[in-house]
Amino acid sequence: MKKTLALMTLGLALAVTGCGKKEGESNTANMAAPAAPAAPYTGKDWSETIVKTPEGGFRMGNPDAPVKLVEYASMTCPHCRDFTKAGADPLKTNYVRTGKLSWEYRNFVLNPLDVAATLVARCQGADTFFPFIEQLYATQADWVGKFNSVDEKTLQSIGALPQQEQFSKLVELSGLQDFFKAHGVPDSRIKACLADKGALDELIKIRDRAANEEKVDGTPNFFINGVRQEGVYDWPGLETKLREQVR
Repeated sequence: MKKTLALMTLGLALAVTGCGKKEGESNTANMAAPAAPAAPYTGKDWSETIVKTPEGGFRMGNPDAPVKLVEYASMTCPHCRDFTKAGADPLKTNYVRTGKLSWEYRNFVLNPLDVAATLVARCQGADTFFPFIEQLYATQADWVGKFNSVDEKTLQSIGALPQQEQFSKLVELSGLQDFFKAHGVPDSRIKACLADKGALDELIKIRDRAANEEKVDGTPNFFINGVRQEGVYDWPGLETKLREQVR
């Protein structure tokens, strides 16, 4: 994401590449071997249990799981998109549903477009949060691409608008308005989500806490039982770490 936008009221870094992973960096050295087919599982499916946490994230899985995974990610980050595409299904199927691991997703917003998309996705509630982020990642190239095609003059004019109108314009120009409407969110609901000052304050609080207390400096970042997984940015690298923990 190469566009910049002067929305100074957010107090966020606005010129963003999207991720903490360096270009060309990978985890191939730590890549896990293919997992053996899982035996049929007939117990409680913990992947259907989703709640919002006191820290502001959304957690899928057993609240008493012995292994707790926390992911910090951005809606506009291509590496986060790639992780979700490769890892969301095996993470849910092989780890979360058995109750041995819980997966908490915490939004680490990086730019105004990220904030706008995240506000609408989060305000639909816990039950739809994970499906929304998966669908946003699946279409990320489309809506980020539309935003990147907007000329600088238009961006400057958006920056002069009141904050709620800024977000509304970003959602419109990126095509996110049509995306959300197609997924059952009417215009009135989109506007209400974007105008929610408390939700915006919560997003910035999550980001500030992560950056200041947990030293998160980009996305994706993963923590297993509170320990930051240095150099882990993709599903093969993360699964290697999970196999060391999940028994």
